[in-house]
Amino acid sequence: MKQSMTLIPTLRETPSDTEVKSHQLLLRAGYIRQNTSGIYSFLPLGKKVLKKVEEIVREEMDNAGAVELLMPAMQAAELWKESGRWYSYGPELMRLKDRHDREFALGATHEEVITTLVRDEVKSYKKLPLSLYQIQTKFRDELRPRFGLLRGREFLMKDAYSFHANQESLDETYNKMFTAYSNIFTRLGLNFRAVIADSGAMGGKDTHEFMVLSEIGEDTIAYSTESTYAANVEMAPCLVAYEKKAEKALELEKVETPNQKTIGEVADFLNKEKTDIIKSIVFKVDEKYILVLIRGDHEINDIKIKNLYQASVVEIATPEEVQKVIGCSIGSIGPIALYDKVEVVADSAVEFMVNAVCGANEEGHHYQNVSPSRDFEVAQYADLRFIEEGDLSPDGKGIIKFAKGIEVGHIFKLGTRYSEAMGATFLDENGRAKPMIMGCYGIGVSRVLAAVVEQYHDENGIVWPNAITPYDVHVIPVNIKNDAQAALAEKIYNNLKNARLDVLFDDRQERPGVKFADADLIGLPVRVTVGKRADEGIVEVKWRDSGELEEISVEELIQTLQKK
Repeated sequence: MKQSMTLIPTLRETPSDTEVKSHQLLLRAGYIRQNTSGIYSFLPLGKKVLKKVEEIVREEMDNAGAVELLMPAMQAAELWKESGRWYSYGPELMRLKDRHDREFALGATHEEVITTLVRDEVKSYKKLPLSLYQIQTKFRDELRPRFGLLRGREFLMKDAYSFHANQESLDETYNKMFTAYSNIFTRLGLNFRAVIADSGAMGGKDTHEFMVLSEIGEDTIAYSTESTYAANVEMAPCLVAYEKKAEKALELEKVETPNQKTIGEVADFLNKEKTDIIKSIVFKVDEKYILVLIRGDHEINDIKIKNLYQASVVEIATPEEVQKVIGCSIGSIGPIALYDKVEVVADSAVEFMVNAVCGANEEGHHYQNVSPSRDFEVAQYADLRFIEEGDLSPDGKGIIKFAKGIEVGHIFKLGTRYSEAMGATFLDENGRAKPMIMGCYGIGVSRVLAAVVEQYHDENGIVWPNAITPYDVHVIPVNIKNDAQAALAEKIYNNLKNARLDVLFDDRQERPGVKFADADLIGLPVRVTVGKRADEGIVEVKWRDSGELEEISVEELIQTLQKK
C-alpha cells in the first residue's frame, strides 16, 4: 500500500486526555480515533491489526472444534428476563425501546441468544457436544470508560459457547479451550498468566482469566513464588494457620471513644494494634442482611461472601439500612447483644482473637477485652478476607506475591445456569429430557491491541510483533523527487509484494525526519530506506525491535528479510 493513498493521521504531540501508553501511541500512530467517550473508530492500520488477531483466534477456535456463526447485537428484553439477568446484570447493560415501546438490550454478551438458538434447534444427545463462536461488537455502559481500548463502551469480542450432555464432555471442551487460549496469547507474543477467577454476572463455576502482565492493569494477580499457582486476588483462598495469643481473657468492658470511628483512630485512641480490632460491616446479600466480622488489619472480600451464600448480588449496606437493621451509625457497629437482629459471620482469624475491641452499637463507645467465643455468637467462620503478599500460597508451595494484569480472555463452566432457566433440554439415550450443560469462552479482540502495545513499545513508538503487524515492511525513499531513489523504491515495493510480503510504501513528499519519526511511531518490524546509494543498488535495513542497522544490496533484500 502506498502511504499517500491510505489514512494514517499521525500526531506529533501526545493527546492531553490520555493516561496510558497504548492509548497514547494508538492515537498518535493513527490506528484509532475517538468518536465519543469509550467509543473508537479503527483506522486502516488498526483494522489490519484487528484482522490479524481475528485470524489467529479463528484458527485456534477451529482447531478446538468450534464453528463460527453470527448473532444479532440487538436482543429482545424477554430473553434476558427469561434468564433472570434483565435486572441483575446491572446498569452496564444498554437498554432501549423501539417505536412500539418494546424493550431491547444491546448485546453485552450472548448467553441468552445462543441458548435460545440451540434450545430451538438441538433436541437429541446425538447432536452434542456442540461448540459455536462469533466475533462481534459488544456494548457495555461503563461508568468511567478509560485507558482507550482497555475499557470502552463499544468493543470487539470473540465469544464462544459449548453445549454438552454430561460434565465429562464439558470438562474436555474446557480443557481444549484452555489450550486454545494459551496458544492464541502465545502466538500474539504476550507475557500472560492463566489465573483462577470469579464468574461474576455470567454465573457458573470453575473459571479462568487470561491476564497480560502490565503495571497499568486494573486486576491484581496473586501468584506463588515457587509454583505455577496464580489467581485473581479476589479468588485466592487464605490458608493461614491462626493461633490464639497466650494471654488470659479479661473482663468485658465498655469504654468511651468519642469521635473515634475508623479502625486506625480506635486503635490509636485505645493504644491497641489493628490486629486487636474487630471490624464489623453490614452487607446486603440478595435481600438478606448479614454482619461480617474481620480482623482490623484485613480487608473483607465480597466475592467470598457471595460464594459463601451462593448469592447473586452482594452490597455494603447504606447508613440508612444499618440504622434500620442494627440501630446505630456505621462507625459504632459491633456483634455483641445483637440477638436476633442479624446473622453474624466472621473471617477465620476472628475466632482466634483474645481481648479484642469492637463497636458497642452506641455512638462514641466501644467494647474492649472482647472474646468471640464468650461474648457473642457467630453463625459460621469462613475464609472471608483478601489474600495478602507474604501469605502461604494456596497450593502450599512458596509464598504469595502480587502483580498487575490486563484481562484479555475469560473461560467459564456455566453448567445449567442458563439451560434450566430457559428450558434448553435434550433427550438422552433413554428418551429423558435433561438440561444441556454449558461452557462460555470470551476474548477481548480489540482489547488485545492495547495489551500488545503496553508490552511492545519504546520511547519512539510501537514495536509490533511479527504475528499481528499491520505491514511486514516499511519502504522509505529519502527523497521521492530523486529519480533513482523513486525508481528503486518502486522496484523494491513490487518485488516484496511478489514475495508475499505486506508492504507500506512511504511515497509522500515529506522531509526524511518526518518519515523516519512516523515509521518508528507506526512500528513495523522492518524499515528499508532507499537513500544516497540508490545508484549502487544499496539500501539500509533497520530492525525495529533491536534498532540494528545494516546496508545490503537489493538482490539480497528478500533473502535477508526471510531469514529474520
